[in-house]
Amino acid sequence: MDKNRTEGTKHEVKGAVKEVVGKVTGNKTKEVAGNLEKNAGKVQKEVGKAADEARKGR
Repeated sequence: MDKNRTEGTKHEVKGAVKEVVGKVTGNKTKEVAGNLEKNAGKVQKEVGKAADEARKGR
């Protein structure tokens, strides 16, 4: 499994938590930062999936 998949998942979860904390506390900056990190994690995870597929020869 590509490292980007695990790192992407980690960032996705971390960003989702930040986003919720920002919403609950009314901190828009934290909410937006969490959303950005979550989406960046999704992209990184997809890059890892593509790398895995390339290694498999698909």
